[in-house]
Amino acid sequence: MINIKNITKTYNKKLVLDDVSAEIKKGKITSLVGANGAGKSTLLGIIARFIKQDTGDIFLENNALDKYKNSEIAIKVAVLKQANNLNIRLTVRELVAFGRYPHNKGRLTNADNQKIDEALKWLSLEDMQHKYIDQLSGGQRQRAFIAMTVAQDTDYIFLDEPLNNLDMKHSKDIMVTLRKLVDKLNKTIIIVLHDINFASCYSDEIIAMKEGKIVLKGAPKEIMCECAIKNVFDVNCQIIDAHGNKICIYQ
Repeated sequence: MINIKNITKTYNKKLVLDDVSAEIKKGKITSLVGANGAGKSTLLGIIARFIKQDTGDIFLENNALDKYKNSEIAIKVAVLKQANNLNIRLTVRELVAFGRYPHNKGRLTNADNQKIDEALKWLSLEDMQHKYIDQLSGGQRQRAFIAMTVAQDTDYIFLDEPLNNLDMKHSKDIMVTLRKLVDKLNKTIIIVLHDINFASCYSDEIIAMKEGKIVLKGAPKEIMCECAIKNVFDVNCQIIDAHGNKICIYQ
């Protein structure tokens, strides 16, 4: 479980996060949604300990996040940022192997290779594991980076807009995989999403942000109503039921 208590963050005198508090349940997918500039990525960065908050506290499994050593955090939390640029040419397998570094410091064991094999299988990358990353499509490349976080074998996975620039098929495939990681391996996933419908269909909890504040939080069926979407995104819409999910139609 992750407890977020009274977090504030200011950039250049602009309040980006304003007294944000929330609880992230273990073994669930929690989606952070909201318009551009709502504070989603900043909040995730603070939870991931990439960004230092001005005030407030984060607790990971009832322990203050800032009390953990970097080596301890790397075994508990895997993080995928928005931008993933490589300065060296790597194969898919070599990239995924980096996920094992917190455990072996670069000296792969048989157990590490087993975790790498499992991660490649989870993301359907076995057939292309020896291809170079720069030979892959955008969707394949993103799956490789997610496989690296899976190979890290942490209880918590944080993903900042992993569906950016992906088509519908690759986006769906990634969300299906994340859902399986939670349901079958009991991972806890926090994901920043722009598409409210992916959040609705694959999340257990949605946290909706606006202007640095949490304005709504709850299960998708509680969040997905026309007045709530209007409040969060400032857009008129219609909510329909489709195969047990609530879908937002907007123009």
